[in-house]
Amino acid sequence: MATVVQLTGAGVSFGGVRALRGVTLPVEEGEQVCVIGPSGSGKSTLLGLMNGRLIADSGSVEVFGQDLVQLTAGQLRQLRCGLAWVPQDLGLVPNLRVLQNVLCGKAGAVGFFGLLRRLALTRMEEAERVRDLLERLGIPEKLYERTDTLSGGQQQRVAIARALYQEPTAILADEPVASVDPGRARSLIELLTREARQEGITLIMSLHHVELAREFFPRLIGLQAGRVAFDEAAEEVSSEKLRELYSMGEE
Repeated sequence: MATVVQLTGAGVSFGGVRALRGVTLPVEEGEQVCVIGPSGSGKSTLLGLMNGRLIADSGSVEVFGQDLVQLTAGQLRQLRCGLAWVPQDLGLVPNLRVLQNVLCGKAGAVGFFGLLRRLALTRMEEAERVRDLLERLGIPEKLYERTDTLSGGQQQRVAIARALYQEPTAILADEPVASVDPGRARSLIELLTREARQEGITLIMSLHHVELAREFFPRLIGLQAGRVAFDEAAEEVSSEKLRELYSMGEE
């Protein structure tokens, strides 16, 4: 099984404050991994290192076998074609239609001008493929609606559709359900883990919802103060370990 992401002694600082310290972990192809921990523990920073938006100042970060520090800007853009990103704010363009936002998933592969052509002159087969994705996600009727008219949960489904339309090897999702209620969060996580599993896509997600992380992810990584507190199968993470993880974060 191929290694998708490999961090070795990776660390990063902001203004002299260590946000991550000596993180070593691999993520293999097809895995579903959830990163948990208290606020400020480094979850978003860890995912930022994995997609090259942040650069490690110690250790190394390899994605698809390539050291991110060694890549040119063009090589990094090419690498990200296989690495879909779902940020906390979803990164959707509010005044574009749902179809156009989903098509943006191919921006890295087709380039800026290629994307403009697709947005202006969408081929029927592309629109049908997007409709099929939205059908799987339960919102096919929203295809031509402006994204800013949708509910928060519907917008999150659009962000998931955009990631899947990219046809990535891996999806990195940073707190993708932070702004919805627990019931809707559960539905969205179930949806994303199912789609990733069916497509053979590696999924790495950070979450505040510990119980949802335990329910849907086979592997949990606990972060505390920028360090890996545990990296274990979900069934091996006891309630005591979780209490310790979060109580340390509150001190």
